Amino acid sequence: MAKREDIYTTVTNRIVAELEAGSVPWVQPWTGSAGTAAIGLPQNATTGRSYSGINILLLWGAIAAEHYPRQAWLTFKQALELGGHVRKGERGTTVVYASRFIPKGEQAQAQETGEEPRGVPFLKTYTVFNIAQCDGLPEKLQHDGPPADTDVILPEVEDLICATGADFRVGGDRAFYAVGPDYVQVPPPQAYYESLDWHRTALHELTHWSGSPRRLARDQTGSFGSVRYAHEELVAEMGAAFTCSVLGIQPTVRHSDYIASWLSVIREDPRAIFRAASAASKAADYLLDFRSAGPVEADTAAAA
Repeated sequence: MAKREDIYTTVTNRIVAELEAGSVPWVQPWTGSAGTAAIGLPQNATTGRSYSGINILLLWGAIAAEHYPRQAWLTFKQALELGGHVRKGERGTTVVYASRFIPKGEQAQAQETGEEPRGVPFLKTYTVFNIAQCDGLPEKLQHDGPPADTDVILPEVEDLICATGADFRVGGDRAFYAVGPDYVQVPPPQAYYESLDWHRTALHELTHWSGSPRRLARDQTGSFGSVRYAHEELVAEMGAAFTCSVLGIQPTVRHSDYIASWLSVIREDPRAIFRAASAASKAADYLLDFRSAGPVEADTAAAA
């Protein structure tokens, strides 16, 4: 347990240090130029699966610090299995793995009582390397995917909003999600200095929408200034950033007042950033799944 707590504390301290320095780890601090990786979620180079939760922040931070040209990662063993190897002297990036195991005593008791065995949560770390730190890997891993087409970024966001079936209203002078009546409202695009900011804001509020009791059922009962409110804002910021990255849009961040509230939450509880990042990944996945499902009616989405 002490080791697990150390992992939470170590990662949390790293996130706190970045926020205190004015760097927001879920806003990709690069543009995809000057040889640095294109916008997107980090992926495992062998399985193609995207990393999620806190691991997105850890790997984005490594790309920003080392200017790696790819979002592809693998373990030392996976590099060998692909016929390559990690170059001597390269330092890996620590990521975490969370799961549950069922102790033998719990299994035996469950067999006697007929009840479901209770799993014990565990957290462990392992090390991954960017493919830029490796030699001898297959040629196909050395090439980027097709670049984001900026001409379709805005329509993609609008199509996603439409596909969710959310009650999405454009107007007024502030952006918000109304929990009770279950609708999103965002000012018109011309109210923003940059048109992309409208879409970033829309995805932030749509992430709030995903947390409704009718959907992912996050706790949205917190009043402004409370810990619960700050936690939900943290989820919405990261969820919007993760969704933006999949759609090829550079995420941005809210003003410094929000950073102060996030810091207060994270400092109080070393596990808070883990929970928020996990919830943000689930929210982003939930929204992005609508792209394959196609458009739905608003009342259908509300019941989902």
